[in-house]
Amino acid sequence: MYLLVQTTDSGGRPMIVVVDERELVTQGFASLFNREGVATAGFKPGDFDEWVDTAAEEDLQAVQAFLLGQCRTPEMPARRIRDRTKAPVIALAEQNSLEDTLRLFDCGVDDVVRKPVHVLEILARITAISRRAHAQEQRYAEFGRLRVFADGRDPEIDGEPLPLPRRERRILEYLANNASRRVTKTQIFNAIYGIFDEEVEENVVESHISKLRKKLRSKLGFDPIDSKRYLGYQLIT
Repeated sequence: MYLLVQTTDSGGRPMIVVVDERELVTQGFASLFNREGVATAGFKPGDFDEWVDTAAEEDLQAVQAFLLGQCRTPEMPARRIRDRTKAPVIALAEQNSLEDTLRLFDCGVDDVVRKPVHVLEILARITAISRRAHAQEQRYAEFGRLRVFADGRDPEIDGEPLPLPRRERRILEYLANNASRRVTKTQIFNAIYGIFDEEVEENVVESHISKLRKKLRSKLGFDPIDSKRYLGYQLIT
């Protein structure tokens, strides 16, 4: 396995730091990545452990990804990385081992790839992990003191979670996703229950919204769900 760190060199180019017990491996990666226009540097695992423990915050912020490789105990650098940064971590395995793979994921590794693998695939996987992480960070909408997530988490008011039953939370998420327009009771019902659910009546939406409004009003001091007869509901600030 190998440990790779992508950051930037003094000229602003992407830099990849390969950490491996074998100098030939770090030199080989240096040559391969250099062909793709990516600068590299090499670390042995012990040297890397010391670096990641003592590196300045601004240096860690520049790191875009880690590729965890051949180390006597690969879980240790993975944990050290996760203690200090959220940057992507990819492991390269020389053989399939479910036990090793699960252990690496448990230590915070984002992806495990079996050798051989082209350096372009490594770079593509780093980009994909970073893109997904960025998308998850952006998956919420703010309405004044209210923050509504789109990944199943309870909403927050002033940074504190507001626990909600599943149906009420999904209604709030639907209103947040459609905050630029009004949505009807029928639209909410179809989005929450599905158009083929014949065992639940549409009027249940009114009951859910009534309970949701009461909880939001209690925390916010006002009702953020505006309703107009025949026009529907809209989330406001």
